[in-house]
Amino acid sequence: MIEFSLEIDASGLLCPLPLLRLKKALMGMASGAVVKVIATDPAAHLDFGVYANQSGHQIIELIKHDDKQIFYIRKK
Repeated sequence: MIEFSLEIDASGLLCPLPLLRLKKALMGMASGAVVKVIATDPAAHLDFGVYANQSGHQIIELIKHDDKQIFYIRKK
């Protein structure tokens, strides 16, 4: 199990809301902290992947379970 500092449940939200919630959370976190994001938007993995590549944050793990995607993202 990955340890995380904050969990964001973005279930039922569509782009760009899950990404906006992630960005807001990361702004208030210390470098190296991990956030867990639960999303049901099928395109969330694309949005989060592009954002991580552009910002330098790291997607530690992505778990797809039924209609949910669970991301663990480490702040740079």
